[in-house]
Amino acid sequence: MRAQEPGRPDAEERRLTTREAAELLGVKPETVYAYVSRGQLGSRRTPGGRGSTFDAEEVRALARRNRRDGGGPAASAAGQELTVRTRLTLIESDRYYYRGVDAAELAAHHTYEEVVEWFWTGQLRPGTAFSAPEPSVTAARRAVDALPEHAGPTDRLRVAAIAAAVADPLRFDLSEGAVLGTARILIPTLVAALPPVLRDGDDRAPIAHRLWTRLSGREADEPTLRALDAALCLLVDHDLAASTLAVRVAASARAHAYAAVSAGLGVIEGPLHGAAGGLAHRMLMEVLELGSAGPVVAEELRAGRRIPGLGHRLYPGEDPRARALFALLEDIPRAAPALAAARDIQATAARHTPLHANVDLALAVLTASSGMASTAAETIFAVARTAGWIAHALEEYGERPLRMRPSGLYSGPRPPRPLPE
Repeated sequence: MRAQEPGRPDAEERRLTTREAAELLGVKPETVYAYVSRGQLGSRRTPGGRGSTFDAEEVRALARRNRRDGGGPAASAAGQELTVRTRLTLIESDRYYYRGVDAAELAAHHTYEEVVEWFWTGQLRPGTAFSAPEPSVTAARRAVDALPEHAGPTDRLRVAAIAAAVADPLRFDLSEGAVLGTARILIPTLVAALPPVLRDGDDRAPIAHRLWTRLSGREADEPTLRALDAALCLLVDHDLAASTLAVRVAASARAHAYAAVSAGLGVIEGPLHGAAGGLAHRMLMEVLELGSAGPVVAEELRAGRRIPGLGHRLYPGEDPRARALFALLEDIPRAAPALAAARDIQATAARHTPLHANVDLALAVLTASSGMASTAAETIFAVARTAGWIAHALEEYGERPLRMRPSGLYSGPRPPRPLPE
């Protein structure tokens, strides 16, 4: 064993040099940096910037994984899924945590703005509120108003983010304080840029209240507003989802916060991510119209489609976000028909494959029972997740630039080949 350095506590072992880490892993020094670029190993610059050092236990753990996987260090570096160290969200045992605190519990006791401040800073600020300056809102609204009527909610949000960026001369300041200042402006700007359905809301109201006026033409009641606010809290982050990874890639290239958020918005338009709630909404409406889930589920299966709103790869059991949101919806009388339809879908599908409801089905119940369009779930997801994207961008700004650079495994024809005729 390596001797402890004099004067250092036993718990703090001397960090390894690149050469020492390479020897322990049985690889070349350049392969060590390949591990770092893929997020499989952390590094710290030495004083003066001449090389990097590595945590000895982390290097030993990686060496054990390489031996266990049986593919050797080169195969591990090229073939394993990308992993990224983060201090933000942990998912385990059918629960998930924001900075170590149960996310569902946070949503039950705090507003979206308070949960977001906790997620960004690790400090709880009761009564916190977000507001946007007039130039930012004006620029975003003008850009969104110029879009054709058939533009989707993510189109509007992405255009609003770009317009707000152009209106912000300080957008290239990537310091933590500046990025958080941007975030506190960007989220209310995105909401304000969306066209109101019935009437414009109070720009000083909580984000959930302002968002309601963009999604529903009905008068809001307190239980439903509470459910919408909780949905925003529950969707702030969910580890390295596809959109979050896109945000971290952008931040790794040192794109400013608006651009990083725009990258995330581009990804959630896929039907397997942010748009999944809309698919569940449309299915739920069909069940309500027909009075039974049987024919709707049968048609989904006949078409070769997976049933939206059921199952989640990270939760063998129940999605904790769905559980929390369903509990709030139980207290809303007008949500009862949609809740019954959701249970019918789950029970019908269980005869084929037992699956629990996920947050997309819970969102569908919220949006369908609130008189919202099928695209409302996508809007709720995007606004909520913007806060999480900002936090991940901030983490990535603290890492080595351009580390999100995997190597391609070329499978085309081997060179040299003659010039094409």
